[in-house]
Amino acid sequence: MLVDEFERIATAAQREGVRLEFLLGKLGVKVEPDGNHGEIFRWVMQRCLQHRPGLWLYPARGLRVKAYRNGHAKPDGALAPEGSFGPGEWADADHVLMVLEVTSYDADTDKRDPRVRAARIRRDRHSGISADRSGGGRGSSHSAPEDGVYATLVRRPFGKSVELPEPVGIVFETEPLKEWIH
Repeated sequence: MLVDEFERIATAAQREGVRLEFLLGKLGVKVEPDGNHGEIFRWVMQRCLQHRPGLWLYPARGLRVKAYRNGHAKPDGALAPEGSFGPGEWADADHVLMVLEVTSYDADTDKRDPRVRAARIRRDRHSGISADRSGGGRGSSHSAPEDGVYATLVRRPFGKSVELPEPVGIVFETEPLKEWIH
Protein backbone atom coordinates (compact mmCIF):
# COMPACT_ATOMS: atom_id res chain seq x y z
CA MET A 1 0.00 0.00 0.00
CA LEU A 2 1.33 3.43 -0.86
CA VAL A 3 1.50 6.06 1.88
CA ASP A 4 -0.83 8.38 -0.04
CA GLU A 5 -3.43 5.61 -0.28
CA PHE A 6 -3.14 4.88 3.44
CA GLU A 7 -3.52 8.56 4.33
CA ARG A 8 -6.75 8.84 2.33
CA ILE A 9 -8.17 5.76 4.06
CA ALA A 10 -7.01 6.93 7.50
CA THR A 11 -8.60 10.36 7.02
CA ALA A 12 -11.93 8.75 6.08
CA ALA A 13 -11.74 6.34 9.04
CA GLN A 14 -10.98 9.14 11.49
CA ARG A 15 -14.27 10.82 10.60
CA GLU A 16 -15.90 7.63 11.87
CA GLY A 17 -13.99 7.77 15.18
CA VAL A 18 -11.32 5.20 14.29
CA ARG A 19 -7.59 5.90 14.06
CA LEU A 20 -5.48 3.82 11.75
CA GLU A 21 -1.70 3.48 11.78
CA PHE A 22 0.60 2.01 9.18
CA LEU A 23 3.87 0.97 10.80
CA LEU A 24 6.56 -1.36 9.53
CA GLY A 25 4.27 -2.37 6.67
CA LYS A 26 1.38 -3.34 8.97
CA LEU A 27 -2.03 -1.72 9.16
CA GLY A 28 -3.37 -1.34 12.70
CA VAL A 29 -6.34 0.21 14.48
CA LYS A 30 -5.86 2.40 17.55
CA VAL A 31 -8.35 3.66 20.07
CA GLU A 32 -8.84 7.41 20.15
CA PRO A 33 -6.72 9.13 22.81
CA ASP A 34 -8.52 9.36 26.14
CA GLY A 35 -8.53 12.15 28.71
CA ASN A 36 -5.48 10.78 30.50
CA HIS A 37 -3.55 10.85 27.21
CA GLY A 38 -4.48 14.52 26.94
CA GLU A 39 -3.45 15.21 30.54
CA ILE A 40 -0.03 13.66 29.98
CA PHE A 41 0.40 15.75 26.82
CA ARG A 42 -0.67 18.90 28.71
CA TRP A 43 1.74 18.10 31.56
CA VAL A 44 4.71 17.64 29.20
CA MET A 45 3.75 20.83 27.32
CA GLN A 46 3.57 22.79 30.58
CA ARG A 47 7.02 21.55 31.65
CA CYS A 48 8.49 22.46 28.27
CA LEU A 49 7.05 25.98 28.48
CA GLN A 50 8.34 26.43 32.04
CA HIS A 51 11.88 25.26 31.27
CA ARG A 52 12.26 26.44 27.69
CA PRO A 53 10.23 29.63 27.04
CA GLY A 54 9.99 30.31 23.34
CA LEU A 55 9.47 26.65 22.48
CA TRP A 56 6.06 25.14 21.85
CA LEU A 57 4.90 21.53 21.90
CA TYR A 58 2.83 21.32 18.71
CA PRO A 59 0.21 18.53 18.91
CA ALA A 60 -0.09 15.97 16.09
CA ARG A 61 1.88 18.08 13.62
CA GLY A 62 2.49 16.37 10.29
CA LEU A 63 6.24 16.34 9.63
CA ARG A 64 8.26 15.55 6.55
CA VAL A 65 11.13 13.32 7.65
CA LYS A 66 13.56 11.13 5.76
CA ALA A 67 13.70 7.88 7.71
CA TYR A 68 10.05 7.21 8.50
CA ARG A 69 6.96 6.15 6.52
CA ASN A 70 8.17 7.34 3.17
CA GLY A 71 8.84 10.81 4.46
CA HIS A 72 5.79 11.47 6.69
CA ALA A 73 5.39 11.30 10.47
CA LYS A 74 2.73 12.57 12.84
CA PRO A 75 4.00 12.25 16.42
CA ASP A 76 1.75 13.12 19.36
CA GLY A 77 3.88 16.24 19.85
CA ALA A 78 6.75 18.09 18.20
CA LEU A 79 8.80 20.54 20.29
CA ALA A 80 10.00 23.49 18.20
CA PRO A 81 10.47 27.26 18.47
CA GLU A 82 7.23 29.23 18.26
CA GLY A 83 6.31 30.06 14.68
CA SER A 84 8.29 27.18 13.19
CA PHE A 85 5.47 25.90 11.01
CA GLY A 86 3.37 27.52 8.33
CA PRO A 87 0.20 26.37 6.62
CA GLY A 88 -0.38 22.92 5.19
CA GLU A 89 -0.65 19.44 6.64
CA TRP A 90 3.03 18.50 6.29
CA ALA A 91 5.91 20.72 7.43
CA ASP A 92 9.69 20.42 7.32
CA ALA A 93 11.05 19.05 10.58
CA ASP A 94 14.22 21.17 10.51
CA HIS A 95 13.26 23.17 13.63
CA VAL A 96 11.99 20.22 15.68
CA LEU A 97 14.11 19.51 18.77
CA MET A 98 12.07 16.64 20.22
CA VAL A 99 9.09 14.44 19.44
CA LEU A 100 6.65 13.08 22.03
CA GLU A 101 4.66 9.86 21.96
CA VAL A 102 2.09 8.91 24.61
CA THR A 103 0.92 5.32 24.41
CA SER A 104 -2.75 4.56 24.80
CA TYR A 105 -3.68 2.30 27.66
CA ASP A 106 -5.73 -0.28 25.82
CA ALA A 107 -5.73 -4.05 25.60
CA ASP A 108 -3.34 -4.01 22.61
CA THR A 109 -0.66 -1.77 24.12
CA ASP A 110 1.08 -4.50 26.10
CA LYS A 111 0.87 -6.96 23.19
CA ARG A 112 2.22 -4.76 20.41
CA ASP A 113 5.46 -5.74 18.78
CA PRO A 114 8.23 -3.73 20.48
CA ARG A 115 9.61 -2.85 17.03
CA VAL A 116 6.31 -1.13 16.23
CA ARG A 117 6.46 0.89 19.44
CA ALA A 118 10.03 1.92 18.63
CA ALA A 119 9.03 2.88 15.08
CA ARG A 120 6.38 5.24 16.41
CA ILE A 121 9.02 7.38 18.11
CA ARG A 122 11.92 6.88 15.72
CA ARG A 123 12.62 10.01 13.72
CA ASP A 124 15.48 11.37 11.62
CA ARG A 125 17.71 13.30 13.98
CA HIS A 126 15.38 14.32 16.79
CA SER A 127 15.48 13.39 20.43
CA GLY A 128 12.33 11.81 21.70
CA ILE A 129 10.42 11.18 24.85
CA SER A 130 7.72 8.62 25.31
CA ALA A 131 5.21 8.24 28.11
CA ASP A 132 4.26 4.58 28.23
CA ARG A 133 1.14 3.99 30.31
CA SER A 134 1.33 0.19 30.26
CA GLY A 135 2.99 -1.96 32.89
CA GLY A 136 2.74 0.61 35.69
CA GLY A 137 3.96 3.48 33.54
CA ARG A 138 7.40 4.61 32.49
CA GLY A 139 9.04 7.53 30.78
CA SER A 140 11.70 7.00 28.17
CA SER A 141 14.29 9.35 26.74
CA HIS A 142 15.51 8.51 23.24
CA SER A 143 18.57 10.40 21.99
CA ALA A 144 21.64 10.31 19.77
CA PRO A 145 19.86 9.05 16.62
CA GLU A 146 22.10 7.30 14.11
CA ASP A 147 20.82 5.85 10.85
CA GLY A 148 17.19 5.86 12.02
CA VAL A 149 17.91 4.20 15.38
CA TYR A 150 18.43 5.81 18.77
CA ALA A 151 21.87 5.00 20.17
CA THR A 152 20.77 6.01 23.68
CA LEU A 153 17.58 4.86 25.39
CA VAL A 154 16.95 5.56 29.07
CA ARG A 155 13.79 4.17 30.70
CA ARG A 156 12.56 5.19 34.13
CA PRO A 157 9.36 4.20 35.95
CA PHE A 158 6.92 7.03 36.57
CA GLY A 159 8.03 8.69 39.78
CA LYS A 160 11.69 8.87 38.72
CA SER A 161 13.43 11.65 36.80
CA VAL A 162 13.69 11.43 33.01
CA GLU A 163 16.39 13.64 31.50
CA LEU A 164 16.38 14.84 27.92
CA PRO A 165 19.86 15.86 26.81
CA GLU A 166 20.65 18.95 24.74
CA PRO A 167 19.34 20.48 22.60
CA VAL A 168 16.24 20.05 24.79
CA GLY A 169 17.98 20.07 28.17
CA ILE A 170 14.96 19.37 30.39
CA VAL A 171 14.63 17.01 33.35
CA PHE A 172 11.11 15.71 33.90
CA GLU A 173 10.09 14.73 37.45
CA THR A 174 7.45 12.17 36.50
CA GLU A 175 5.68 11.52 39.82
CA PRO A 176 2.46 13.29 38.66
CA LEU A 177 2.19 10.97 35.65
CA LYS A 178 1.24 8.06 37.93
CA GLU A 179 -2.20 9.65 38.23
CA TRP A 180 -2.86 9.22 34.49
CA ILE A 181 -1.63 5.66 33.86
CA HIS A 182 -5.14 4.21 33.38
